Amino acid sequence: MTRSLSFFPILLLALLSAVVASLQIGSDLSLSRQLAIVTGTQAEEFADIMFSYAQLPRLVMALMVGAMLGLVGSLMQQLTQNALTSPLTLGTSSGAWLALIIVNVWFPELVGDHSALAAMAGAMLSLFLVIFIAGPKNMTGLPLVLSGMVVNILLGSVASAIILLNAEYAKNVFIWGAGDLTQNGWESVQWLLPRLSVSLLLLVFAPRILTLMRLGHQGAAARGLNVVPAFIVLMAVGLWLVAASITAVGVISFIGLLTPNIARALGARTPRFELIMSALLGALLLVATDAAAQLLSQLTVDAIPSGTTAAAIGAPALLWFSRRKMKAQDQVSIKLPPSRDRLSALILPALMLIVAGMLCLTAVFVTDGHSWHVAMPTAYQWELRWPRMLTALSAGVGLAIAGTVLQRLIYNPLASPDILGISAGATFALVGASVFLGMNIFAVGSVLAFAGSMLVLAVLLVLGRRHQFAPSSLILIGIALTALIDALVQFALAKGTQDSYSILTWLAGSTYRVTEGKALFLFVGVAALFVFTLSTSRWLTLISAGRQFAAARGLNVPVSSALLLGAVALLCALVTATMGPVAFVGLLAPHMAVMLGAKQAREQLIVASLVGASVMLIADWVGQTVLFPAQIAAGTLVSVIGGSYFLFLLIRGRSR
Repeated sequence: MTRSLSFFPILLLALLSAVVASLQIGSDLSLSRQLAIVTGTQAEEFADIMFSYAQLPRLVMALMVGAMLGLVGSLMQQLTQNALTSPLTLGTSSGAWLALIIVNVWFPELVGDHSALAAMAGAMLSLFLVIFIAGPKNMTGLPLVLSGMVVNILLGSVASAIILLNAEYAKNVFIWGAGDLTQNGWESVQWLLPRLSVSLLLLVFAPRILTLMRLGHQGAAARGLNVVPAFIVLMAVGLWLVAASITAVGVISFIGLLTPNIARALGARTPRFELIMSALLGALLLVATDAAAQLLSQLTVDAIPSGTTAAAIGAPALLWFSRRKMKAQDQVSIKLPPSRDRLSALILPALMLIVAGMLCLTAVFVTDGHSWHVAMPTAYQWELRWPRMLTALSAGVGLAIAGTVLQRLIYNPLASPDILGISAGATFALVGASVFLGMNIFAVGSVLAFAGSMLVLAVLLVLGRRHQFAPSSLILIGIALTALIDALVQFALAKGTQDSYSILTWLAGSTYRVTEGKALFLFVGVAALFVFTLSTSRWLTLISAGRQFAAARGLNVPVSSALLLGAVALLCALVTATMGPVAFVGLLAPHMAVMLGAKQAREQLIVASLVGASVMLIADWVGQTVLFPAQIAAGTLVSVIGGSYFLFLLIRGRSR
């Protein structure tokens, strides 16, 4: 406690310095004039008005929101005894974001008065879903964070689908997703301040409850605490503070994750001091982050939202956290569904028949929105359909191969290009080129996507080696990269241009805009890599038995692994550059192949490829027809299907 008290003056001085420095950015007023206006002097000149009605409210908003995010992050981490818990990792930010989109699209009359309540409901729903998936016994470990990540992906997919289907109503919520602190007066501050007043109750009543909870559920109950109601009430208050903040300024990631960890590193040992220090650190970090965003905005043509800057700072910090020593409760238990002992002779013909059937169905079975009918496509219709069919087929095969190779190379049933961030690396490179370099995201090549995938793969190998590529450390890397990319995407959307909407369309994973040339290029690339992986299936078989075993059999393990991982990165780059990111196919298809009895590397590659192709073709056809003439991107549907399967695996693992 003495150590934490000694940091208080330093922390307050740092916060005051950050406040003063922030007010100087973009202001022509002297410090004395600023002080005079703050103390009540009437604004006269234009610079005075800008300072009074833009800079000051922005600073106050940063202080309020930063303090609340830090406070709630500390509250969540103390309640769950989990240093990785935050509104970001529990999926509550995505739940609030989805709720705000739903209200704006279908209930616009409620936006003015009930946005915060809607965000609160979305956050609570996502939290309860995460707790149900992870199980009460896994609140202190990584399974809780992993469940939150999957819920984030699912809710994000649903939100993107709603925006794409209702673009004319949802464009006004783009800026929320980027986390922008810009103010044009004091109205938002006046709206938010009373809604954050319940934080005072947390500081008064929460410390004693949190102190008892440190004794464990049984110890706390023995001392008269009704643990479950106390947990629910405190978490509900915390979620209300987050929901109100998100409603006012949008989604700002990582503040609630970083500040409690920093507070503990500075010596905060008691619940009260951790809450207070986290709030002060949150205010300091967001003010500093916002100042950095303003400086960057002066150096660039576009305004940089604070949420984007916070993610750029927070993602590397989470990667650093992934280097810590994993605890027993951080181990992720995955129990695969029952599988056949061997592959039946009927499986391959049946899967081939499904793929052929879906190709025929897509070609001739169409709807006009009122009825279904079979009709041979005209030359024009065929010209539109076959690139989409070929793209869906190739993407399913490519991602299935990538997932199979990854799972065998790093002995991890959770290994998937999307979960580990490899596909996200390609996405980051392509979206970054579009946002910062002005390139058309539909025109940039696979080389750039490959570079992004390889960069992530290198980070994955360097950081994952410390923990022998355990699911725990690899998943944290995936979470950090996904959050960073989400922030970049929201920055692009917040610009409000037609390019922003194009990026969102691409991110949904749609075959809609794929040209004939791109479809053929993807098909040839995937086919070549499929032949390569089949020809090297012996490498996978030997490596699957153990690296030492493979080396004893004469295999050059480092070279073989590098070539196979390069093939994975290239497959992800090809698919992502052609149709956008597609989640969970690389997880679902290899598992389904094993369940069908494909235990050997060669047969698993073949069966997984057919499963992946079937899933993508089905998703693409359903997306084109179910809401005709509107369309749902295949990537969105696959995210829902695959994400639900992943949650099923987590629930099965919880029951072990």
